[in-house]
Amino acid sequence: MSLRGQMPVIGAVAAGGALGAAARYGASLAWPTPAGAFPWTILLVNVSGCAAIGVLMVLVTEVAAPPHPLVRPFLGTGVLGGFTTFSTYALDTQSLLSAGETARGVAYMGVTVVAALAAVLVATTATRGARRRRTR
Repeated sequence: MSLRGQMPVIGAVAAGGALGAAARYGASLAWPTPAGAFPWTILLVNVSGCAAIGVLMVLVTEVAAPPHPLVRPFLGTGVLGGFTTFSTYALDTQSLLSAGETARGVAYMGVTVVAALAAVLVATTATRGARRRRTR
């Protein structure tokens, strides 16, 4: 498909990304992390975003009537991709390690990955279960 044919998808991703990034920024303003402290806000942003991705993927890929083709790019890649943040996670980890907070940095590094993957698994499983109960 040509670039011109992809413009609606690019627009959906860009619009969703702006919303997701703004929400993440709002969370960091509402619950700032002091220097050297454990970055709870970004951890919670990433974990909740991963849970939402788990829910979304079940709802858009495991339904009888597929949603509009721009739903997944807008919500998944755009909103949730802009909301979750690997770059801030990496920067926060590096900052903790550089500040001599080795235990916090390593804990943050591991907890984020495990919690994010667990969030996707739990959300996916719960959403599938809810859909099954609803269709009975």
